[in-house]
Amino acid sequence: MSRKRINNILFLIGIVAVAIMLFTFDVSPSELWGYICKAGYWLLPIVALWGVLYMMNAWAWHIIIRGSGPCPVGYAYVLRLTLTGFALNYTTPVGLLGGEPYKIMEMTPHIGVRRATSSVLLFSMMHVFAHFCFWATSVVVYVVMASLRLVPINAATGIILTLTSVFCGAGIYMFIRGYRHGMVRGAIRLLGRLPGLGGWARRFGAAHQEDLAQIDNQIAQLHSQDSRTFYTSLIIEYLGRACQSFEILFMLLPFGAGGSLLMLFAYSYLILSFTSLFANLLGFLPLQLGGREGGFALSVSQLGLTGAAGLCISILCRVRELFWAVIGLALMKLRR
Repeated sequence: MSRKRINNILFLIGIVAVAIMLFTFDVSPSELWGYICKAGYWLLPIVALWGVLYMMNAWAWHIIIRGSGPCPVGYAYVLRLTLTGFALNYTTPVGLLGGEPYKIMEMTPHIGVRRATSSVLLFSMMHVFAHFCFWATSVVVYVVMASLRLVPINAATGIILTLTSVFCGAGIYMFIRGYRHGMVRGAIRLLGRLPGLGGWARRFGAAHQEDLAQIDNQIAQLHSQDSRTFYTSLIIEYLGRACQSFEILFMLLPFGAGGSLLMLFAYSYLILSFTSLFANLLGFLPLQLGGREGGFALSVSQLGLTGAAGLCISILCRVRELFWAVIGLALMKLRR
């Protein structure tokens, strides 16, 4: 199948998903407009913030590409693929089935299929690894704030924090092991044990054994031989997750949330962390429909705000996602 045909198929899937999102809002058009008016001018920094975050994502990926060899494409091209990749991840089920293959396909003519595949996998691993570090840090932040009696702590909260710690610890261990030894061949072997995909995975692994081995070697080399690239990209990705907390802060201010800005940022940090964790556990849903709304409703209740505030925040996040999804899909049809 040609690149142009695959591009058109992914573009069509994205457009259909955006249309579904528009027609499945849980609020009427008048209510949606009311939420937008409630945010007021804060909607502008909310949307602009994500432009900065996508630039940080592209920066981290560009560093990874340059760390593996000559990079014949500029940062602007990497940023364009990053925007489109995230748009496809938002609008396709199971996320990475859309954006990551697209980025590999578009980068292959410039750096080859092996480097394109390894760079995209490395960036995706770094992106998820930064999320695990972010979630683990939020447990520490919550415990500190609970000791200061700024957030509630009880048996149920203790169980949630414990489970989150175990989950993040297992995830961090898995990624560290994957960075040391590679994880592509292990993933293919795991798919080989699943019903329905087993036969395809075994045939794919046998046909591309040498390529998969080289991709795993490139993944391991980033951690062992190019630690500067590894930690620079990790720090950029982690700071991006922390800066994302400002989005929640900008949404809380219109509701008159009290306290200092530092305290509101700490609350925003926790709301984002536990909401994103809850939503990502439901990542098989396109646009994580339902998961994020529930997470926001549960999180903002700890601030003494109503469920309506949580719903408003989640709706504003959908508006922001829709805006950048449209931008990313439009860039698919842009040629250099």
